[in-house]
Amino acid sequence: MRREGGQGYATFMAFEFNDLPLGLLAFLVFFSRVLDVSIGTIRMIATMQGRMVMAFVLGIFEVTIWLIVIATVVNTVLERPWLLLFYALGYSTGNVVGIVLERKLALGHAILRIITGTHAQEIFDALIAAEFRVTRFEGEGVRGPVSELYIVCERKRLAPALKVVQAIDPEVFYLCETPTRVRRFRGQMAMLPQNWRSVMKRK
Repeated sequence: MRREGGQGYATFMAFEFNDLPLGLLAFLVFFSRVLDVSIGTIRMIATMQGRMVMAFVLGIFEVTIWLIVIATVVNTVLERPWLLLFYALGYSTGNVVGIVLERKLALGHAILRIITGTHAQEIFDALIAAEFRVTRFEGEGVRGPVSELYIVCERKRLAPALKVVQAIDPEVFYLCETPTRVRRFRGQMAMLPQNWRSVMKRK
């Protein structure tokens, strides 16, 4: 039966968890910590990208799981201090899993800058043929004239874009960036200004 009062309920919960087999209890602590840290990693990235709804929902799940795990460890740590090891392992593993999941989801957009002095036209034509929107700039490098190809695309399309480029010039110099906000107009995509005046105007 459930005991009345917060202290009695905590004792009851500790008793229930202490009744679990050692291997199962360790797995639950480890898996739950991996789950909540993975969600937290994705939530932080969603927050940086301005995805308020996703960050809100993920935050609820993250905190709920964390409270359950921390209550389990605190209530049983004196009897089973080795649970701290599985707690720590779950935390470290969760960071890695969260990064892997986020890369698979490929949320948001990416900026790809390609700088070349010899294959600019070939790369430009190949990217256009692959239905990427490309802007070309001419400049001057240490060894002479160079071209910069500027692409804003969904992160899911970044790998295909690089594949097209490197098929023409395997040694090409490129730079990838992550914009915080992107807007579309007339089928094109453009980054929103990031200075404080533009932010105040949008509010």
